[in-house]
Amino acid sequence: MAITIGTANLDPNLSNGSVGVKVAQLAKDQQQAEGDIALQLIEAVDAAPQSAPVGNSGHNINTKA
Repeated sequence: MAITIGTANLDPNLSNGSVGVKVAQLAKDQQQAEGDIALQLIEAVDAAPQSAPVGNSGHNINTKA
């Protein structure tokens, strides 16, 4: 059994740039998915009902130091 290094099957096909294009496509898809998730989070916060504050705690601010 002979082992050879550097055969055509082991060399990645980098000459035509197809690997770089695929990586760019995957990065774009990942950014799109993260953007969609961020928009869903923002919309969920906007849709949540806002409750009125109870009592006056935090409404009085001491302006004298």
